[in-house]
Parts: sequence; C-alpha cells; structure tokens
Amino acid sequence: MRGPGSASEDLARAHAEFVRAHAADERRFLAELAQDGQHPLAFFVGCSDSRVIPELLTKAVPGELFVVRNVANLLPPAGRRIVSAGAALEFAVGHLGVRHIVVCGHGLCGGVRAAIDGSIDPAVEPSLAAWLEGLGSAVASTAGIAEVDGRWDRAIEENVLEQLRNATTYPVVAAGIAAGTLYLHGWVYDLADDRLRVFDRELGAFVPARALVPGG
Repeated sequence: MRGPGSASEDLARAHAEFVRAHAADERRFLAELAQDGQHPLAFFVGCSDSRVIPELLTKAVPGELFVVRNVANLLPPAGRRIVSAGAALEFAVGHLGVRHIVVCGHGLCGGVRAAIDGSIDPAVEPSLAAWLEGLGSAVASTAGIAEVDGRWDRAIEENVLEQLRNATTYPVVAAGIAAGTLYLHGWVYDLADDRLRVFDRELGAFVPARALVPGG
C-alpha cells in the first residue's frame, strides 16, 4: 500500500523523467514557446475525468491547445455567476486569436449520470449540485428514453451540443462566427472502444471522426 507521500514522489520522479526524455530533446522548441508566447489552434473544453486527456487524444504538443477541464465539460453561458470557463474562452478568442472551439464529452461520464440519477445531495455536496444544474437541459431533453444506458449516451451528446450553444452567447464568439474566423466543433470520445465521434451539422448527428478524414 502506498504511503501518504508516495503519490507526490511518483509525480516528482515522472517530471524528472519528462525533463530527461522530452524537455532535453525539445529544449529549443520550448525556449521558442517561452520567448514568442502562445498561439494555440483551439480552445478545448473537456471533462476533468482522469481517463480523457485532450493532448493525448489529439497528439497536441505544447502551445496548440488552450484547455479548460471541469466536471461534465460545461461552459456556462455568458453572464452567469460562475465565470471561470467563460473567462478562459474570452481570453482564448479575444486575446490569443484561436480559430476553433472544441467541446469534448465522453462516454460513461459520471457527471452526466449523476445529473440523470439526481444522486447528488446539495446538503452534502453543494458546489457539485450547483454545478450540475448546468446539465438540466440535456437531462430534460432525454427524459423520454426509457433505457438507462441509452439515455445516458444521448444525454452526453446533448450536453456537448448545449455547451456549444452556450459558447455562442459570448460576444467575442458571436463576432468571430459572423466574421467567418471562428468555428465550433462537438466531439464525444467513447472510452470503451477508443473511438472519437464528431457532430456533423448537415446530418444532425455524431459520426465517427475517421469518416471525415480522407483515407480514414
């Protein structure tokens, strides 16, 4: 059994290995990033789930993704009291000039399931209960699906679409879309089979990402 300090020690050793195996080989690249500043390609909203890591899913290198991660990949609409994710969005679009916004949900999302089940007691976990209110529309829209796992899967998709709609409530996003300089993308990563699905606006459905890649 690990002692209380072992996890921290493991992470420190892992960082030392990172410095040896990666940072040494990429020192010039990292120095350029530090000198020139960041110019990310995309603002990425993902879940805090430890199994879903944006940089691994996209093979992104440092400087390519401006990332926000929270329970159930939520992006509250503009004007809400909880402004952390919105502030990051405005910074990414308004100051860093990102061209793409990606909201990525994932299969077996515990936050979505908790919202469906109503299993969070506000008296015990008030912050989590308040946060999951942001899933209200996605949960309500799937109420007619009787099969539990089917409803869970559909609510995960609906939640991604709801957060994309929320993104358009921010003036910097609306302006970017109107100017044709900003694009929104909805993704769902399925843990069980390591499959990424993306929302196809013409079909109105999530389709395998490989279907959109030549030769995929």
